[in-house]
Amino acid sequence: MAEEKKGFSHDTIERNTLLLVVLILITVSIGGLVQIVPLFTIESTIEKVDGVRPHSPLELAGFNIYVREGCYNCHSQQIRPFRDEVERYGHYSLAAESMYDRPFQWSSKRTGPDLARVGGKYSNDWQVAHLVDPRAVVPESIMPGYAWMKDRPLKYDDIQTHLKTLKVLGSPYTDEQIANAKADLEAQKNPDGDVAAFQKRYPKAVVANFTGNKQVTEMDALVAYLQMLGTLVDFTKYQSPKQLQQ
Repeated sequence: MAEEKKGFSHDTIERNTLLLVVLILITVSIGGLVQIVPLFTIESTIEKVDGVRPHSPLELAGFNIYVREGCYNCHSQQIRPFRDEVERYGHYSLAAESMYDRPFQWSSKRTGPDLARVGGKYSNDWQVAHLVDPRAVVPESIMPGYAWMKDRPLKYDDIQTHLKTLKVLGSPYTDEQIANAKADLEAQKNPDGDVAAFQKRYPKAVVANFTGNKQVTEMDALVAYLQMLGTLVDFTKYQSPKQLQQ
């Protein structure tokens, strides 16, 4: 019988725990470098899309409440490029739409509908009624109510600092937007005021007294955020989902 060849085999690796760990680390490091290094050779990994802007101060406050309440656990903001998805929810999601969200809300689960295109789909009054008592407008809903938000004052004394911090992280807030952060937040709640400068700084932002309260409430902020979702981009300029499936 021929003598068994001795050498570096799988058996040797699998019996030597330290060697196995070292080789795994080397393999993972090489794979990671192959994926990461090319990213430094391009200007951006996200295609720039016309219309996308950072959140207005009131929308930003609403986004923070949305995250705080864990809305992403039941509602994703990610429409996949599949026929059933786009026929129900609208144009598939573009990465650029979420480029200023920290954290992004694409998620991986839907207990309720996807909200990527919910902006403008319902009236402000409907959104408020739904948040106060979901089953009043959607009888089969299992969503909890958030009636307390309607009268809970929004805390926004630090909104200017918040915008400054996001600018450091890459959101393109201008010095003018930062300086007017508090005034812009209040302007979006007051449709009877002079909102021309605000709307110039934040195109397509919905200006309304969402709850009817004189003070700015948490529900005002949340509805302002929801009514913006999916409204910033002109999707006629982009390839339709049906073309992707041909």
